[in-house]
Amino acid sequence: TFVSCIERNRKSPSSVIVIGGGISGIAAARILRNASFEVLLLESRDRIGGRIHTDYSFGCPVDMGASWQVHASLFLLHGVCNENPLAPLIRRLGLPLYRTSGDNSVLYDHDLESYMLFDMDGHQVPQQMVIEVGDAFKRILKETEKVRDEHSHDMSVLQAILIVLDRHPELRQEGLAHEVLQWYICRMEAWFAADVDMISLKNWDEASHMILLFQFIEHVLSGGHGLMVQGYYPVIKALAKDIDIRLNHRVTRVASGCGEVMVTLEDGRNFVADAAIITVPIGVLKANLIEFEPKLPEWKVAAISDLGVGNENKIALQFDKVFWPNVELLGTVAPRSYACGYFLNLHKATGHPVLVYMAAGRFAYDLEKQSDESAVNFVMLQLKKMFPDASE
Repeated sequence: TFVSCIERNRKSPSSVIVIGGGISGIAAARILRNASFEVLLLESRDRIGGRIHTDYSFGCPVDMGASWQVHASLFLLHGVCNENPLAPLIRRLGLPLYRTSGDNSVLYDHDLESYMLFDMDGHQVPQQMVIEVGDAFKRILKETEKVRDEHSHDMSVLQAILIVLDRHPELRQEGLAHEVLQWYICRMEAWFAADVDMISLKNWDEASHMILLFQFIEHVLSGGHGLMVQGYYPVIKALAKDIDIRLNHRVTRVASGCGEVMVTLEDGRNFVADAAIITVPIGVLKANLIEFEPKLPEWKVAAISDLGVGNENKIALQFDKVFWPNVELLGTVAPRSYACGYFLNLHKATGHPVLVYMAAGRFAYDLEKQSDESAVNFVMLQLKKMFPDASE
Protein backbone atom coordinates (compact mmCIF):
# COMPACT_ATOMS: atom_id res chain seq x y z
CA THR A 1 0.00 0.00 0.00
CA PHE A 2 0.94 3.66 -0.22
CA VAL A 3 1.50 3.87 3.53
CA SER A 4 3.60 0.69 3.75
CA CYS A 5 5.75 1.91 0.84
CA ILE A 6 6.50 5.14 2.68
CA GLU A 7 7.17 3.27 5.91
CA ARG A 8 9.88 1.18 4.28
CA ASN A 9 11.70 4.29 3.08
CA ARG A 10 11.51 6.54 6.12
CA LYS A 11 14.14 6.56 8.84
CA SER A 12 12.11 8.35 11.52
CA PRO A 13 8.47 9.19 12.15
CA SER A 14 7.41 11.43 9.27
CA SER A 15 5.06 14.37 9.62
CA VAL A 16 2.12 14.98 7.33
CA ILE A 17 -0.29 17.91 7.10
CA VAL A 18 -3.74 17.00 5.84
CA ILE A 19 -5.61 19.99 4.41
CA GLY A 20 -9.37 19.56 4.55
CA GLY A 21 -11.48 17.88 7.22
CA GLY A 22 -14.06 16.13 5.09
CA ILE A 23 -14.39 12.35 4.98
CA SER A 24 -11.39 12.03 2.64
CA GLY A 25 -9.12 14.12 4.82
CA ILE A 26 -10.20 12.43 8.04
CA ALA A 27 -9.80 8.97 6.53
CA ALA A 28 -6.32 9.83 5.26
CA ALA A 29 -5.34 11.24 8.65
CA ARG A 30 -6.71 8.15 10.41
CA ILE A 31 -4.69 5.76 8.23
CA LEU A 32 -1.51 7.80 8.64
CA ARG A 33 -1.87 8.12 12.40
CA ASN A 34 -2.51 4.40 12.73
CA ALA A 35 0.80 3.94 10.86
CA SER A 36 2.57 6.13 13.48
CA PHE A 37 2.92 9.25 11.34
CA GLU A 38 2.74 12.66 12.97
CA VAL A 39 -0.47 14.09 11.56
CA LEU A 40 -1.91 17.59 11.66
CA LEU A 41 -5.29 18.22 10.02
CA LEU A 42 -6.25 21.77 9.05
CA GLU A 43 -9.91 22.58 8.43
CA SER A 44 -11.20 26.01 7.37
CA ARG A 45 -14.71 25.58 8.78
CA ASP A 46 -15.74 25.45 12.44
CA ARG A 47 -16.56 21.76 12.15
CA ILE A 48 -15.26 18.59 10.56
CA GLY A 49 -17.11 16.38 8.09
CA GLY A 50 -17.24 18.54 4.97
CA ARG A 51 -20.32 17.57 2.97
CA ILE A 52 -21.23 15.21 5.81
CA HIS A 53 -23.09 17.35 8.33
CA THR A 54 -25.43 15.94 10.96
CA ASP A 55 -27.75 18.60 12.38
CA TYR A 56 -29.18 18.20 15.89
CA SER A 57 -31.27 21.39 16.10
CA PHE A 58 -34.52 19.38 15.99
CA GLY A 59 -33.42 17.38 19.02
CA CYS A 60 -32.72 14.42 16.76
CA PRO A 61 -30.03 13.70 14.15
CA VAL A 62 -30.76 14.89 10.61
CA ASP A 63 -27.98 14.58 8.04
CA MET A 64 -28.12 17.75 5.97
CA GLY A 65 -25.06 16.79 3.95
CA ALA A 66 -23.98 13.62 2.21
CA SER A 67 -26.36 10.73 2.26
CA TRP A 68 -27.21 9.42 -1.17
CA GLN A 69 -24.17 7.85 -2.61
CA VAL A 70 -21.55 9.87 -2.70
CA HIS A 71 -23.52 10.93 -4.19
CA ALA A 72 -30.40 12.10 1.12
CA SER A 73 -31.52 13.44 5.07
CA LEU A 74 -30.16 10.50 6.93
CA PHE A 75 -26.96 9.05 5.64
CA LEU A 76 -27.70 6.37 3.09
CA LEU A 77 -25.08 3.66 3.21
CA HIS A 78 -24.76 1.65 0.01
CA GLY A 79 -24.02 -2.05 0.25
CA VAL A 80 -23.86 -1.76 4.01
CA CYS A 81 -24.20 -5.46 4.68
CA ASN A 82 -21.03 -6.59 2.98
CA GLU A 83 -18.17 -4.93 1.16
CA ASN A 84 -18.80 -1.26 1.88
CA PRO A 85 -15.56 -0.05 3.53
CA LEU A 86 -17.50 1.73 6.26
CA ALA A 87 -19.44 -1.38 7.24
CA PRO A 88 -16.84 -2.82 9.67
CA LEU A 89 -16.55 0.50 11.51
CA ILE A 90 -20.33 0.90 11.71
CA ARG A 91 -20.70 -2.62 13.07
CA ARG A 92 -17.95 -2.02 15.61
CA LEU A 93 -19.64 1.17 16.78
CA GLY A 94 -22.95 -0.65 17.06
CA LEU A 95 -24.78 1.98 15.03
CA PRO A 96 -28.31 0.93 14.02
CA LEU A 97 -29.26 0.84 10.35
CA TYR A 98 -32.63 0.99 8.65
CA ARG A 99 -32.65 -1.09 5.48
CA THR A 100 -34.36 0.65 2.57
CA SER A 101 -33.85 -1.73 -0.35
CA GLY A 102 -32.78 -5.21 -1.29
CA ASP A 103 -29.80 -6.61 -3.16
CA ASN A 104 -31.44 -6.23 -6.58
CA SER A 105 -32.09 -2.50 -6.28
CA VAL A 106 -30.58 -0.78 -9.31
CA LEU A 107 -30.14 3.00 -9.50
CA TYR A 108 -32.68 3.68 -6.76
CA ASP A 109 -32.27 3.61 -2.98
CA HIS A 110 -35.81 2.60 -2.11
CA ASP A 111 -37.89 -0.38 -3.24
CA LEU A 112 -41.06 0.58 -5.10
CA GLU A 113 -43.24 -0.60 -2.22
CA SER A 114 -41.79 2.28 -0.21
CA TYR A 115 -42.92 4.97 -2.68
CA MET A 116 -46.15 6.92 -2.84
CA LEU A 117 -46.50 9.35 -5.74
CA PHE A 118 -49.04 12.12 -6.29
CA ASP A 119 -49.95 14.22 -9.30
CA MET A 120 -50.01 18.02 -9.38
CA ASP A 121 -53.63 18.02 -8.13
CA GLY A 122 -52.83 15.87 -5.11
CA HIS A 123 -54.29 12.61 -6.43
CA GLN A 124 -52.31 9.46 -5.70
CA VAL A 125 -50.75 7.77 -8.73
CA PRO A 126 -51.86 4.13 -9.01
CA GLN A 127 -49.06 1.91 -7.76
CA GLN A 128 -49.34 -0.40 -10.76
CA MET A 129 -48.59 2.56 -13.05
CA VAL A 130 -45.55 3.45 -10.94
CA ILE A 131 -44.24 -0.09 -11.33
CA GLU A 132 -44.94 -0.32 -15.07
CA VAL A 133 -43.34 3.04 -15.84
CA GLY A 134 -40.36 2.08 -13.68
CA ASP A 135 -39.88 -1.05 -15.78
CA ALA A 136 -40.12 1.04 -18.95
CA PHE A 137 -37.49 3.44 -17.63
CA LYS A 138 -35.10 0.57 -16.98
CA ARG A 139 -35.63 -0.60 -20.58
CA ILE A 140 -34.96 2.93 -21.83
CA LEU A 141 -31.70 3.11 -19.88
CA LYS A 142 -30.70 -0.30 -21.23
CA GLU A 143 -31.31 0.89 -24.79
CA THR A 144 -29.11 3.94 -24.21
CA GLU A 145 -26.22 1.50 -23.96
CA LYS A 146 -26.63 0.78 -27.66
CA VAL A 147 -26.67 4.50 -28.41
CA ARG A 148 -23.42 4.88 -26.51
CA ASP A 149 -21.77 2.04 -28.43
CA GLU A 150 -22.82 3.58 -31.75
CA HIS A 151 -21.32 7.02 -31.13
CA SER A 152 -17.67 7.83 -30.64
CA HIS A 153 -18.48 11.26 -29.25
CA ASP A 154 -20.14 11.82 -25.92
CA MET A 155 -23.64 13.17 -25.44
CA SER A 156 -25.99 13.77 -22.55
CA VAL A 157 -28.17 11.03 -21.12
CA LEU A 158 -31.18 13.13 -22.15
CA GLN A 159 -30.06 13.12 -25.79
CA ALA A 160 -29.67 9.35 -25.66
CA ILE A 161 -33.11 8.91 -24.10
CA LEU A 162 -34.69 10.98 -26.88
CA ILE A 163 -32.95 8.81 -29.49
CA VAL A 164 -34.24 5.67 -27.78
CA LEU A 165 -37.80 7.00 -27.68
CA ASP A 166 -37.63 7.84 -31.41
CA ARG A 167 -36.53 4.28 -32.14
CA HIS A 168 -38.95 2.65 -29.73
CA PRO A 169 -42.20 4.63 -29.67
CA GLU A 170 -43.74 1.84 -27.58
CA LEU A 171 -41.60 3.08 -24.69
CA ARG A 172 -43.07 6.57 -24.87
CA GLN A 173 -45.40 7.46 -22.04
CA GLU A 174 -48.45 9.66 -22.31
CA GLY A 175 -50.48 11.67 -19.83
CA LEU A 176 -49.95 10.73 -16.20
CA ALA A 177 -47.52 7.95 -17.16
CA HIS A 178 -45.31 10.57 -18.83
CA GLU A 179 -45.24 12.54 -15.59
CA VAL A 180 -44.23 9.41 -13.67
CA LEU A 181 -41.41 8.88 -16.15
CA GLN A 182 -40.27 12.44 -15.50
CA TRP A 183 -40.24 11.62 -11.79
CA TYR A 184 -37.90 8.71 -12.42
CA ILE A 185 -35.64 11.04 -14.37
CA CYS A 186 -35.83 13.44 -11.41
CA ARG A 187 -34.61 10.63 -9.14
CA MET A 188 -31.75 9.91 -11.53
CA GLU A 189 -30.83 13.59 -11.46
CA ALA A 190 -30.76 13.41 -7.67
CA TRP A 191 -28.15 10.66 -7.84
CA PHE A 192 -25.82 12.95 -9.78
CA ALA A 193 -27.02 16.28 -8.35
CA ALA A 194 -27.26 17.43 -11.96
CA ASP A 195 -29.88 17.73 -14.68
CA VAL A 196 -30.16 14.87 -17.11
CA ASP A 197 -29.04 17.09 -19.99
CA MET A 198 -25.75 17.60 -18.12
CA ILE A 199 -25.06 13.95 -17.29
CA SER A 200 -22.51 12.24 -19.53
CA LEU A 201 -23.81 9.22 -21.42
CA LYS A 202 -20.36 7.65 -21.63
CA ASN A 203 -19.48 8.11 -17.99
CA TRP A 204 -22.69 8.33 -15.98
CA ASP A 205 -22.35 4.78 -14.68
CA GLU A 206 -18.55 5.05 -14.32
CA ALA A 207 -18.09 2.08 -16.58
CA SER A 208 -17.79 1.27 -20.26
CA HIS A 209 -21.07 -0.60 -20.32
CA MET A 210 -24.19 -0.19 -18.23
CA ILE A 211 -24.24 -3.89 -17.35
CA LEU A 212 -21.31 -3.15 -15.05
CA LEU A 213 -23.62 -0.98 -13.00
CA PHE A 214 -25.82 -3.99 -12.32
CA GLN A 215 -22.75 -6.04 -11.40
CA PHE A 216 -21.47 -3.18 -9.25
CA ILE A 217 -24.67 -2.99 -7.24
CA GLU A 218 -25.18 -6.74 -6.99
CA HIS A 219 -21.62 -7.83 -6.28
CA VAL A 220 -19.29 -5.01 -5.30
CA LEU A 221 -21.77 -3.32 -3.00
CA SER A 222 -24.04 -6.23 -2.27
CA GLY A 223 -26.36 -6.21 0.69
CA GLY A 224 -28.77 -3.45 -0.30
CA HIS A 225 -28.96 0.06 1.12
CA GLY A 226 -29.57 1.34 4.62
CA LEU A 227 -30.09 4.59 6.51
CA MET A 228 -27.95 5.56 9.48
CA VAL A 229 -30.60 5.96 12.18
CA GLN A 230 -28.34 8.05 14.41
CA GLY A 231 -26.91 10.08 11.55
CA TYR A 232 -23.43 10.02 10.12
CA TYR A 233 -21.63 12.12 12.73
CA PRO A 234 -20.75 9.16 15.02
CA VAL A 235 -18.72 7.70 12.15
CA ILE A 236 -16.85 10.97 11.58
CA LYS A 237 -16.27 11.32 15.33
CA ALA A 238 -14.80 7.82 15.57
CA LEU A 239 -12.48 8.34 12.59
CA ALA A 240 -11.28 11.67 14.01
CA LYS A 241 -10.50 10.34 17.49
CA ASP A 242 -7.08 11.46 18.83
CA ILE A 243 -6.15 13.27 15.59
CA ASP A 244 -4.69 16.76 15.98
CA ILE A 245 -7.41 18.81 14.23
CA ARG A 246 -7.30 22.59 13.97
CA LEU A 247 -10.62 24.19 13.03
CA ASN A 248 -10.99 27.66 11.51
CA HIS A 249 -7.58 27.26 9.87
CA ARG A 250 -7.97 28.42 6.26
CA VAL A 251 -5.01 27.48 4.07
CA THR A 252 -4.04 29.94 1.33
CA ARG A 253 -0.65 28.65 0.19
CA VAL A 254 1.22 25.36 -0.10
CA ALA A 255 4.92 25.48 -0.96
CA SER A 256 7.15 22.42 -1.32
CA GLY A 257 10.88 22.08 -1.73
CA CYS A 258 14.05 20.85 -0.02
CA GLY A 259 12.26 17.77 1.29
CA GLU A 260 9.53 19.62 3.17
CA VAL A 261 6.21 21.36 2.71
CA MET A 262 5.24 24.73 4.16
CA VAL A 263 1.54 25.47 4.57
CA THR A 264 0.48 29.10 5.06
CA LEU A 265 -2.80 30.24 6.61
CA GLU A 266 -4.77 33.35 5.74
CA ASP A 267 -3.59 34.98 8.97
CA GLY A 268 0.05 34.47 7.97
CA ARG A 269 0.91 31.57 10.24
CA ASN A 270 3.00 28.75 8.78
CA PHE A 271 3.09 24.99 9.41
CA VAL A 272 5.90 22.77 8.15
CA ALA A 273 5.88 19.01 7.55
CA ASP A 274 7.55 16.34 5.46
CA ALA A 275 4.49 16.01 3.23
CA ALA A 276 0.98 17.34 2.71
CA ILE A 277 -2.22 15.79 1.46
CA ILE A 278 -4.77 18.09 -0.17
CA THR A 279 -8.39 16.99 0.31
CA VAL A 280 -10.22 20.28 -0.15
CA PRO A 281 -13.42 20.46 -2.22
CA ILE A 282 -12.99 20.64 -5.99
CA GLY A 283 -14.70 24.04 -5.89
CA VAL A 284 -11.86 25.44 -3.79
CA LEU A 285 -9.34 24.24 -6.36
CA LYS A 286 -11.41 25.59 -9.25
CA ALA A 287 -11.54 29.01 -7.59
CA ASN A 288 -7.75 29.02 -7.08
CA LEU A 289 -8.21 29.82 -3.39
CA ILE A 290 -4.97 27.99 -2.59
CA GLU A 291 -1.69 29.05 -4.19
CA PHE A 292 0.72 26.22 -4.98
CA GLU A 293 4.47 26.64 -5.27
CA PRO A 294 5.67 25.19 -7.53
CA LYS A 295 2.52 25.58 -9.60
CA LEU A 296 0.43 22.53 -10.33
CA PRO A 297 1.29 20.78 -13.63
CA GLU A 298 -0.90 21.63 -16.59
CA TRP A 299 -2.46 18.18 -16.76
CA LYS A 300 -3.65 18.52 -13.18
CA VAL A 301 -4.97 22.05 -13.74
CA ALA A 302 -6.85 20.78 -16.80
CA ALA A 303 -8.33 17.89 -14.81
CA ILE A 304 -9.52 20.27 -12.09
CA SER A 305 -11.08 22.50 -14.73
CA ASP A 306 -12.85 19.61 -16.46
CA LEU A 307 -14.36 18.08 -13.34
CA GLY A 308 -17.96 19.11 -12.82
CA VAL A 309 -19.67 19.89 -9.53
CA GLY A 310 -23.24 18.87 -8.76
CA ASN A 311 -25.65 20.54 -6.37
CA GLU A 312 -28.29 19.07 -4.10
CA ASN A 313 -30.18 21.01 -1.45
CA LYS A 314 -32.33 19.74 1.40
CA ILE A 315 -35.07 21.34 3.43
CA ALA A 316 -35.84 19.52 6.69
CA LEU A 317 -39.28 20.03 8.24
CA GLN A 318 -40.22 18.94 11.76
CA PHE A 319 -43.88 18.55 12.73
CA ASP A 320 -45.78 18.04 15.99
CA LYS A 321 -47.44 14.93 14.64
CA VAL A 322 -47.30 12.59 11.67
CA PHE A 323 -50.02 13.16 9.07
CA TRP A 324 -48.44 11.30 6.16
CA PRO A 325 -48.51 7.59 5.24
CA ASN A 326 -45.90 5.16 6.55
CA VAL A 327 -43.77 4.97 3.40
CA GLU A 328 -40.14 5.94 2.93
CA LEU A 329 -40.56 8.33 0.01
CA LEU A 330 -43.35 10.73 -0.93
CA GLY A 331 -43.12 12.15 -4.44
CA THR A 332 -44.88 14.57 -6.75
CA VAL A 333 -44.95 13.96 -10.51
CA ALA A 334 -45.04 16.66 -13.19
CA PRO A 335 -44.71 17.16 -16.97
CA ARG A 336 -41.01 18.01 -16.52
CA SER A 337 -38.44 16.52 -14.18
CA TYR A 338 -37.58 20.04 -13.00
CA ALA A 339 -41.04 20.35 -11.43
CA CYS A 340 -41.04 16.89 -9.84
CA GLY A 341 -40.03 16.49 -6.23
CA TYR A 342 -39.91 14.15 -3.29
CA PHE A 343 -39.73 13.99 0.49
CA LEU A 344 -37.72 11.52 2.53
CA ASN A 345 -39.79 10.28 5.47
CA LEU A 346 -37.46 10.03 8.44
CA HIS A 347 -40.27 8.97 10.76
CA LYS A 348 -40.38 5.51 9.24
CA ALA A 349 -36.68 4.98 9.93
CA THR A 350 -36.13 6.95 13.14
CA GLY A 351 -39.50 7.56 14.77
CA HIS A 352 -39.04 11.35 14.57
CA PRO A 353 -41.76 13.39 12.76
CA VAL A 354 -39.40 14.82 10.16
CA LEU A 355 -39.69 15.11 6.37
CA VAL A 356 -36.78 16.17 4.17
CA TYR A 357 -37.46 17.73 0.78
CA MET A 358 -34.76 17.04 -1.82
CA ALA A 359 -33.82 19.31 -4.74
CA ALA A 360 -31.02 18.69 -7.23
CA GLY A 361 -29.46 20.29 -10.29
CA ARG A 362 -30.77 23.59 -11.63
CA PHE A 363 -33.74 23.46 -9.30
CA ALA A 364 -31.38 23.23 -6.32
CA TYR A 365 -29.58 26.38 -7.49
CA ASP A 366 -32.90 28.18 -7.96
CA LEU A 367 -34.17 27.09 -4.56
CA GLU A 368 -31.08 28.26 -2.70
CA LYS A 369 -31.54 31.77 -4.12
CA GLN A 370 -34.69 32.10 -2.03
CA SER A 371 -34.81 33.04 1.63
CA ASP A 372 -35.26 30.23 4.15
CA GLU A 373 -38.84 31.37 4.75
CA SER A 374 -39.67 31.40 1.03
CA ALA A 375 -38.10 27.98 0.51
CA VAL A 376 -40.08 26.49 3.40
CA ASN A 377 -43.29 28.06 2.10
CA PHE A 378 -42.67 26.53 -1.32
CA VAL A 379 -42.05 23.09 0.16
CA MET A 380 -45.14 23.32 2.36
CA LEU A 381 -47.17 24.17 -0.74
CA GLN A 382 -45.96 20.95 -2.38
CA LEU A 383 -46.76 19.00 0.77
CA LYS A 384 -50.27 20.45 1.03
CA LYS A 385 -50.99 19.40 -2.54
CA MET A 386 -50.54 15.82 -1.34
CA PHE A 387 -52.04 16.32 2.12
CA PRO A 388 -54.42 19.31 2.31
CA ASP A 389 -54.62 19.01 6.09
CA ALA A 390 -50.84 19.17 6.55
CA SER A 391 -49.94 21.13 9.67
CA GLU A 392 -47.49 24.00 9.54
